[in-house]
Amino acid sequence: MTVNPTLTINDSGIDVPLPAPTPIPTATAAQPELRTAQPELRAERLRLAYGDRVVVDDLDLVVPPGRISVIVGANACGKSTLLRALARLLAPEAGSVRLDGRAIHSLPTRQVARQVGILPQAPVAPDGLTVLDLVGRGRSPHQTWWRQWSPADERAVAEALAATGVTDLADRPVDELSGGQRQRAWIAMAVAQQTPVLLLDEPTTFLDLSHQIDVLDLVVDLNRRDGRTVVMVLHDLNQACRYADHVIAMKAGRIVAQGEPANVITAGLVDEVFDVRCEVTVDPLTGTPLVIPTSRHHPRGAAVARA
Repeated sequence: MTVNPTLTINDSGIDVPLPAPTPIPTATAAQPELRTAQPELRAERLRLAYGDRVVVDDLDLVVPPGRISVIVGANACGKSTLLRALARLLAPEAGSVRLDGRAIHSLPTRQVARQVGILPQAPVAPDGLTVLDLVGRGRSPHQTWWRQWSPADERAVAEALAATGVTDLADRPVDELSGGQRQRAWIAMAVAQQTPVLLLDEPTTFLDLSHQIDVLDLVVDLNRRDGRTVVMVLHDLNQACRYADHVIAMKAGRIVAQGEPANVITAGLVDEVFDVRCEVTVDPLTGTPLVIPTSRHHPRGAAVARA
């Protein structure tokens, strides 16, 4: 298996051809290319808009380094927009995103791409691109004219394929995969980038329950093994509670609460943010909050009344 040498680079904006590598070996225990001290990522008085439509306004956020943060909120509340700004994919109307104290838009693209990786919503691969080619693109920020494809790149790609369970799909075109297989291939590309900060926008989209758990367990593994800072957007509140160290709840472009799941996810918060009445109890497996929504057909107390 080899990576297509004519590929150009990923969503971080770099455009450098990859040289032809040697065959990729079986995954081995490579040393992760991550900084010892995780970079600090923060937003200060951030205002984000699409044209005349303001989506996020006057938002302050400090991403806890070395932790897993999950952004939750109703549709169109600004979750994905905020994530794009943190990744330098969307320029702010006002305020700034700062990486280690410097405005992220003032930093060279390659420098940002070595520290911050992102998996956006619904990414699209060129026709005919294989899984191996796609994952190899994650190594683009590590390429220079004097340091091209290396054994470290080979190990990183092989480990990313193995970690996401797509090694057997390496030679398959991405556009021929199922939705779940395609999502895992894109996650593998983000993993291969080996950035100390990883931003994932709805990484469990298109995945069945088993693969959702696999992906979220993988995120925890990356965090625990490398101390990688992770920020995810998730829709499933119970998964957010199980996997997050830090929950960020948004409504109408603002952060209304943040902190440990047990301190943030309450019946009142769910009502305020999602307009959903619920009971919040304790997950018997994890001890984290467990949200049980009510509805017109299953109102609060109906089960007790039937009993």
